[in-house]
Amino acid sequence: MASAGDKVKVTTKDKVYEGIFLPHEQSDNILIKLENGYNIGIEKSKVKSIKVLEKNKSPKSPKPEKQKTDKKKPTITILHTGGTIASKVDYETGGVETRYEPEEIVQMFPELKKVANIKSSLISNMFSENMRFHHYGLMAKAIEKEIKAGADGIILTHGTDTMHYTSSALAFMLENLPIPVLIVGSQRSSDRGSSDAPFNLLAASRFIATTNFKGVAICMHKSSNDDMCTILPPCKSRKMHSSRRDAFKPINADPIADIDASGKITWIKKPSNPKGKLVVKTKMEEKVALVKAHPNFSSEQLELYKKYKGLVIEGTGLGHIPATATNAKEHPNLKNLEAVRKLVAGGCIVVMTLQTLFGRVQMNVYAPGRELLKAGIISGEDMLPETAFIKLAWLLGNHKKDEAAKLINQNLRGEIADRTLYKEEFLD
Repeated sequence: MASAGDKVKVTTKDKVYEGIFLPHEQSDNILIKLENGYNIGIEKSKVKSIKVLEKNKSPKSPKPEKQKTDKKKPTITILHTGGTIASKVDYETGGVETRYEPEEIVQMFPELKKVANIKSSLISNMFSENMRFHHYGLMAKAIEKEIKAGADGIILTHGTDTMHYTSSALAFMLENLPIPVLIVGSQRSSDRGSSDAPFNLLAASRFIATTNFKGVAICMHKSSNDDMCTILPPCKSRKMHSSRRDAFKPINADPIADIDASGKITWIKKPSNPKGKLVVKTKMEEKVALVKAHPNFSSEQLELYKKYKGLVIEGTGLGHIPATATNAKEHPNLKNLEAVRKLVAGGCIVVMTLQTLFGRVQMNVYAPGRELLKAGIISGEDMLPETAFIKLAWLLGNHKKDEAAKLINQNLRGEIADRTLYKEEFLD
C-alpha cells in the first residue's frame, strides 16, 4: 500500500508513471509528483497497478521541548480553524505538516515565547468557504471555554476568504467580552519567505499582551511590507484583494489601531470596553440569504426565497433593484416590486444594502427606493452586505421576528455608524 512520500510506479491502461505519491483528499484521482517536478492527477478507474519502488525516508521533525510557564507573562490561547498559518509544506513529497501543539507553534514562531505563555487547541481544520453557521457556534463556545479557563487573550487562526463573516458572527454571539479575541490569517503559507503569518501572529500577540482592549477584532497586514499590522473592527472590515498581504480594509470606518514591527501601538479609534457579564448566544437562523441586484433582475429570483425568514439585497445606486417602468420593455421590473411585497407579507424580513460597499443606503432620494420602502424593505444604513446577512441570521436565531425587524438597523456592535465618514482616499 503506497503512502505519501513513497516513490511509486503507476501503471495505467495507456501509460506507466514514476514519481512521488502525494497525499490527496478522497476522490476519483490519485496524485503523483513526476521527476520533472510537475504534479499529475490520474483517474483511479484507469489504474491497473501501483508498485512501491522506495518507501518514504523523509526525516521526522524533532519533538519540541515542553514550554515553561512564566507567571509574569499573559497567557494567550491560539484556537485553530484552518491549517495555513500553522503548517509547512514538504516540497519533495508535497505533503503538508500541520502543527497545533503549543510547543510546535512556539517552535515555528519562537518570538511568541518572549511575549506570552502560549496555549493551543484545534477547533477544526477546514477551508473557510466550507464553514457553516454551526461552526461559528463551535468557535464561540471554544472561546467561552478558554475565558473560563483563565486565558488573558485569544487568537483565532482563520482562512482569509470568509474571515469577515466570522468576525461579524463572533461579535454578535459574544456580548461583553472580558478579553481580546483577535482573528488572524495569512495570505501566504507559513513556510514561504514572503509569508505574512509570522508578522500577523506576533503583532496580534503583542497587541493582546500590551493593551487593555476587550472585544473581537481582525489583525492583518496594513501594507504589503512587513512593517505594520492593523487592528480592524469586526463588523466594518472586508477582504478587498484576492492575494495581497494587505487584503483587509475597514469600510465606512477607521481601524482600531496600528502596531509596527517594534510592537509600538498607535490608537486610531479606541473603542470603549464592554461592561457587564459575558453573554453567549450562538443560535443562527438557517433560512436567511444574500442576493445581488443587477440589470435584467427577475422576480423569479426573489420568489426563490418565499419560504425564507430573512433576505439581504446588495442594491444598486443608493439602494435599489429594478422596480419601476417607464415603457413596455421595462414592465417586468414591476413584478420585482410585487415579489418584494409578497416576501414581506409572507413574514420575510428584507434588508437593503449597497454593492458599492462605501456610502450609505438612501432610499428616499429616487422613486424606486421610495417604492421599495413602501413595499416593506428595511434600510441597512451603512452596514456591509455580509455583516447585514450575519446580523439578520443571528437576530432571527435569538429574537422574535418583530423584534429582529426593529433591531436590524440599530447599532449593536459597531456595525452601523451614526454618520458616514468622508475620506479623499476612501480605500488606501
